[in-house]
Amino acid sequence: MKSVYENPLGTRYASREMQENFGDEKRFRLWRKLWIALAESEMELGLPVTEEQVAEMKAHAEDIDYARAEELEREVRHDVMAHVRTFGEAAPKAMPIIHLGATSCFVDCNSELMILRDGIDILLRKLVNVMDKLRTFALKYKDLPTLGFTHLQPAQLTTVGKRATLWLQDLLLDYENLITLRERFRLRGVKGTTGTQASFLELFDGDGEKVKELERRVVEKLGYKKVYGVTGQTYPRKFDYNVLCVLSEIAQSAYKFSNDIRLLQNMKEVEEPFEKNQIGSSAMAYKRNPMRSERMGSLCRYMLSLPVNAAMTASTQWFERTLDDSANRRIVNAQAFLTVDAVLNLYLNISENLVVYEKVIEKHVKAELPFMATENIMMECVKAGGNRQELHERIRVLSMEEGKAVKEEGKENDLLERIRLDPMFSAVSGRLDEILDAKKFVGRAPAQVEEFIAAEIDPILERNRFLLGEKGEVRV
Repeated sequence: MKSVYENPLGTRYASREMQENFGDEKRFRLWRKLWIALAESEMELGLPVTEEQVAEMKAHAEDIDYARAEELEREVRHDVMAHVRTFGEAAPKAMPIIHLGATSCFVDCNSELMILRDGIDILLRKLVNVMDKLRTFALKYKDLPTLGFTHLQPAQLTTVGKRATLWLQDLLLDYENLITLRERFRLRGVKGTTGTQASFLELFDGDGEKVKELERRVVEKLGYKKVYGVTGQTYPRKFDYNVLCVLSEIAQSAYKFSNDIRLLQNMKEVEEPFEKNQIGSSAMAYKRNPMRSERMGSLCRYMLSLPVNAAMTASTQWFERTLDDSANRRIVNAQAFLTVDAVLNLYLNISENLVVYEKVIEKHVKAELPFMATENIMMECVKAGGNRQELHERIRVLSMEEGKAVKEEGKENDLLERIRLDPMFSAVSGRLDEILDAKKFVGRAPAQVEEFIAAEIDPILERNRFLLGEKGEVRV
């Protein structure tokens, strides 16, 4: 039991993997990796940096004295310089050349970008696995007729599998946006204090080509190729907004899915997993509350609020930069990724364990299908020589009578029996069961499921097959 507040994204919801991605240990190790890449590249291009100094830095790349760094930060009030000194104390021969020509944002911005990129990869893997689970579900239930709804009122039939492809379609758009982010990804590079590379130009005695080569080498040593062509002191904060918008879109997709599941669970047609010893309500022992879907929606709602924060940060950067973005971004960027990570964990868990109650679905279809089938019945009677207008009026009257009986008197829907006994419909009275086969009312839904998955989902899953096999964990 802790006596101080802890963020529930860490204690309850997000994965250890995503928490470690945004943890201080990774960030500070990336700083040392950046300093080593810079020093080694400066040495290769002729600056007074020795192999011995670079070797000493590499020997101490991982053994960070965090207590000493915290002590120094309290003294100098500057996190980067505290870690420069801590690194220098561990590698004293290299102390004079650590951070040579750089500004704090050399390590801050480049490390943050690498962390965001790794976070995108974690989410991409989980998103692809959710798509794989929904693919299996959609194909399994592609032929199962169910009520379609518009305005939350029964409309034409669809199938359970076709509805799942709507969730898949949303995730497909999110996948494409994540891929676009990765393809456009670039580091800040080696730009200096205000982005002009002036300090590096001075170090290389005015040789601009060496400055450009220095940036190329540093970025290559870090495993990247692209950099922003121009920056101020920081990378463009609009990139954070772009990232959070894509994360918001994933949350939008998950929110829609969670709401659909909650509605279906109310109808007793489809349920999220409910464990043997799980308690639905502290008061009502019989309840099976959709806890996972509700939690998903709750987290998604938080995520939807975050892009506007990043938009304000990008909008209020003065000239080459101000520091009022720093504390804000430490919170917002990490929490956005932790939130969507938690959402996708829930999505994985729910989508691979959905329970479908086919008999309840069939019951609901049968209750509404007579109304939906009236046009088909009418058309069959016209083919047998009936008058379309007269048939239409008679069905209208019977439907209104039936609707009143169902709504006002609580009776079961017996419209079919009324039609069967009405002389005007004698031409089809013996074929009503055939006409009312629910599978004849789903249009191309089964074929659409197969075609959509084959054309758009399977190629993605094939490209990412090495990522598949993940399961969703609900921690509490």
